[in-house]
Amino acid sequence: MTPAEQSIAAEQICRLAPVVPVLIVEDVATAVPLAKALVAGGLPALEVTLRTKAALEVIRAMAEVEGGVVGAGTLLTRADVKAAKAAGAQFGVSPGATQGLIEACEDEGLALLPGASSASEAMALLERGYTMQKFFPAEQAGGAAFLKALSSPLPQVRFCPTGGISLKNAGDYLSLPNVLCVGGSWVAPKDAIAAGNWAEVTRLAAGAAALPRS
Repeated sequence: MTPAEQSIAAEQICRLAPVVPVLIVEDVATAVPLAKALVAGGLPALEVTLRTKAALEVIRAMAEVEGGVVGAGTLLTRADVKAAKAAGAQFGVSPGATQGLIEACEDEGLALLPGASSASEAMALLERGYTMQKFFPAEQAGGAAFLKALSSPLPQVRFCPTGGISLKNAGDYLSLPNVLCVGGSWVAPKDAIAAGNWAEVTRLAAGAAALPRS
């Protein structure tokens, strides 16, 4: 998969809904009901971060949920990419971008949303062919004002900002012409998952899915 093909695939996923849930799942038993609740609320693209021992099994389980498009977040190494693809991930998300990671995703045919937090990083990825990028850590790296400033010199690049984003500030990002969606964990709070309160997850997802974007 070429960088251009990866960017097209990543952009299509980012256009599915204004919010991509960023999920840290400890127990694989919650994977299917959590995915179903989010999809029912209108958020089909699901980023399962590789931050728990259960993450790959969670991806494998969520990949079977009808209507869901499951990806692996926090990709750091070639091994991460191979394992995520084998588990059924349809896209990958990384906090930054290294040569090895990019090549691994290209070799495995895994659509990649590579991370950038500066103009130079965004330009380097664009030079390689990645027009769809993750902006991380969004709030700490300059927030919506920074992305607005990038929209003029880098109009070819679209972003999915992630990091410190909540219902309160998501609209600031989604109103920008170079933002297709945001990543956020508020739609799947730990207490609701622990309690099996899937109706609450669906309610939060529906609110996020209704957010307007430019």
